[in-house]
Amino acid sequence: MAHLGLPSPSSRPASSYSGFILPSSSSSSNGDDSDNDDEPLPFPEALTRRDFLTPDFDPAAYLSALHAGPTARHQTLEDLRAELRDRSTTISAELLELVNSNYTSFLSLGDELKGGEERVEDVRVALLGFKRAVEDVQARVRERKVEVGTLNKELRGVKGAVEMGRQMLELDDRITGLEARLAVGSSLGKDHDYDEDSDDDVDSWDDDLDGGADEEDEQDGGGVGFVGSSPSKLAALAREYVLVDQLANSLGRDLPFVRKMEERMTRCRNTIILDLNTALKEARRSGHSGQGRVVKFLGVYRTLKADSEAVRVLKER
Repeated sequence: MAHLGLPSPSSRPASSYSGFILPSSSSSSNGDDSDNDDEPLPFPEALTRRDFLTPDFDPAAYLSALHAGPTARHQTLEDLRAELRDRSTTISAELLELVNSNYTSFLSLGDELKGGEERVEDVRVALLGFKRAVEDVQARVRERKVEVGTLNKELRGVKGAVEMGRQMLELDDRITGLEARLAVGSSLGKDHDYDEDSDDDVDSWDDDLDGGADEEDEQDGGGVGFVGSSPSKLAALAREYVLVDQLANSLGRDLPFVRKMEERMTRCRNTIILDLNTALKEARRSGHSGQGRVVKFLGVYRTLKADSEAVRVLKER
């Protein structure tokens, strides 16, 4: 080509080849669209911590908002999971570091406290004083408990003695009244003085018995002509003696006062049985008209537990 007088390609200026450059393989009639498709996706921004600090945080709603709207994240699910794992690991490390730092501060708290020995000693002395005061109060309470127990025991003893004294007085009064109704001589002795009121009471009691006897005799139809005591009067005397005997048993037969009263009680019982024997004999002699009285007299014997005495009187001719 040099021999032909033509310049070599290397000797030509570069501008002379501009019209012969072939288009690249990536060029086409829609070059703008191809350039947009090959551009890399925008890298997603890191998740901010304040998004998770909202009071009404909802995980499902938050994940839905990440991939919706004009600010949608171009990120795969695996990348999102990896980012959340990294965030969780970071938070755990921060929490552990915070705990370790506070724990170290807590351990060094005792070393940092200085100058409190005097206050601690004051508190200890005050607690010891309070302990001794409590022990003193407990000791006084125990002493008072023993004292109260002793006083209660003495009070029960006094109440028992008062009750026994009341029963002893009642026993003496009942025996005295029974002796007066039976006209036993000892009831008028020097140990028993009666005033007008007591005599009136005895008379009224005897009048009541006589009135009851009259009514009973009228009902039996055989009260007329009998001199002995009526069944109702003897039954009342027998019941009174039974009450006296029960009261003596409640006090105790070994009590000296009761042993002293037994002689008077025996005299009253024998007097009642003597009157009963006389009345029973009189009723038996009266024949058919006195049969009702005989049955009632036998009931009086049973009240006095003197069945053997009744059998003895019935066997007599």
